[in-house]
Amino acid sequence: MRLSEITHPNQLHRLSIAQLESIAQEIRNKHLETIAATGGHLGPGLGVVELTLALYQTLDLDHDKVVWDVGHQAYPHKLITGRYDRFHTLRQKDGVAGYLKRSESKFDHFGAGHASTSISAALGMAIARDAKGENFKTVAIIGDGALTGGMALEAINHAGHLPKTNLMVVLNDNEMSISANVGAIPRYLNRLRLTQPVKFLSGTIEEQVRNLPFVGGSLGDELDRIKDNIKILTMVQNKVGAVFEELGFTYIGPIDGHNLKELIDTFQMAHKLQGPVMVHVATTKGKGYSYAEADRVGYHAQGSFNLDTGKSAPSSKPKPPSYSKVFVDTLIKLAEKDKRIIGITAAMATGTGLDKLQAKLPEQYIDVGIAEQHAVTLAAGLACEGMRPVAAIYSTFLQRAFDQIIHDVCIQKLHVFFCLDRAGIVGADGPTHQGMYDIAYLRCIPNIVLMAPKDEAELQQMVVTGLEYDGAIAMRYPRGNGYGVPLKSENWEPIPIGKAEVLREGKDVLLVAFGSMVYPALQAAEILMEHGVQATVVNARFAKPLDMDLIAPLAQTISRVVTLEEGCLMGGFGSAVLEALMDLQILVPVHRIGVPDVLVDHASPEQSFAELGLTSGQISDRILAEIQPEGAKQKADLIQK
Repeated sequence: MRLSEITHPNQLHRLSIAQLESIAQEIRNKHLETIAATGGHLGPGLGVVELTLALYQTLDLDHDKVVWDVGHQAYPHKLITGRYDRFHTLRQKDGVAGYLKRSESKFDHFGAGHASTSISAALGMAIARDAKGENFKTVAIIGDGALTGGMALEAINHAGHLPKTNLMVVLNDNEMSISANVGAIPRYLNRLRLTQPVKFLSGTIEEQVRNLPFVGGSLGDELDRIKDNIKILTMVQNKVGAVFEELGFTYIGPIDGHNLKELIDTFQMAHKLQGPVMVHVATTKGKGYSYAEADRVGYHAQGSFNLDTGKSAPSSKPKPPSYSKVFVDTLIKLAEKDKRIIGITAAMATGTGLDKLQAKLPEQYIDVGIAEQHAVTLAAGLACEGMRPVAAIYSTFLQRAFDQIIHDVCIQKLHVFFCLDRAGIVGADGPTHQGMYDIAYLRCIPNIVLMAPKDEAELQQMVVTGLEYDGAIAMRYPRGNGYGVPLKSENWEPIPIGKAEVLREGKDVLLVAFGSMVYPALQAAEILMEHGVQATVVNARFAKPLDMDLIAPLAQTISRVVTLEEGCLMGGFGSAVLEALMDLQILVPVHRIGVPDVLVDHASPEQSFAELGLTSGQISDRILAEIQPEGAKQKADLIQK
């Protein structure tokens, strides 16, 4: 059987080890060819090919449930669950998603893009199964990196308290999350990896029993049951997993994650055990592709690249530095002069750029693992002792620490500087990773300042502003490259808190833009000028506090306001401006431009901007539709549709 012929995972049943090995190689080839063309997560999926095939051969996927943690390691799962023919559309608009998605396939039992959720979800399914009197197997597959997340440990604690609830947790241990794992749990798992792997009793046991006088020949089916029980006893007596067994799990492992026969035998035995079972599988991230095995961090995810060389195609022309690079370069310069500055990441050192801080100033760098809640409260504790903690966390991941921001930082008025990378539209990672909500979820909290730079030079100033401000303050900035504006190498001036600036003056409409939407607003103003409409453009800089000393008189004089933001409209920046104007009883039309009440799916950022009506041309058309005759309005409506 060929991989292209598999449309249902149950087709793996009864295939020989040799056939499965052949399919495993085809999966790796298809995986590599696709990621080389489209980009995507590379190393995680390559490491779980045999694990996926072996597990699925022991399950009935018409009934049994499998929950993959995060989902970026589930590309082999997608290839054997009916998506082979569409796999070339991976992470492209209207194509196969980069993570699991319940609406995409009946075999995607639980969608996720954030780590550490799988055991909780699978346990919920198992409890529901038992409550309804149903009979199916439930399996959670979680990486050792995700096991550092507090939610996973909470779920293990709960599951271990339910000895009659059958649940299998497969611990995919490749010693990595994106970067190398940190903390006591990965250190403990590493000790387990170094112990002798589980080996089953050989077939000589059967021969010896059958040769017993008056006994062996009459055992029949009983002998098979005796063999199974001996195998189970052999597996569970490996006490290196004592911590998991103390928590109520039957621990099995470590198992060679690339030995199909051993994996199949293990899963078959584990399915027969009652209660929660943890199968510890040792895998190699990037297995089968030498470049990915050698550089497990760099090849966690890749843009398009050359399969033969492992390298991305060189850019045709130099690009401006990314916001992440400008942020960390500025931070390092400041941290060299102030030992109180501590950079904190939650397992995203390379993404946030803090790996450079680690290399330069290791004593001023902390990686807490996949534990955003802990990262925020740790920062609060550092602030209590006069340090200057900088919590660099993606917008989408900071959502996970919302309570800690309120309870541990803002109520106590502590100086924590939140740096929200990937704020706004992020592209191919899809709805789980879009940074849409930070404006809304931060501006409603007392005792916090929220700012966003219009470009990379202003970001440098805001880094200084955030470090000097005596209280909780957050800076959001987008994914990708800056505009190529001149940068200073030092002596950056802080921006006065809550002070906006006028970038362009006009009498017909007031454009108040926040962060990444400032330059589109300026471009839209140029287009409007061609239509005889003069626009004032304000770079708000701050969503909280707003500079109403500047905005209010302009709104009253011009009498027509448009707000622009790269975030959700509900509760966002535009809402803040509208509320402030209403409080001042300035009753003028306000048109808010941003992301409506929709989930933004995976696509290129350019495609998402166009679909949401956020390009400069679309912005100008929408404004013209508001202030010019009906014909322009109809044109704008058509663009929106």
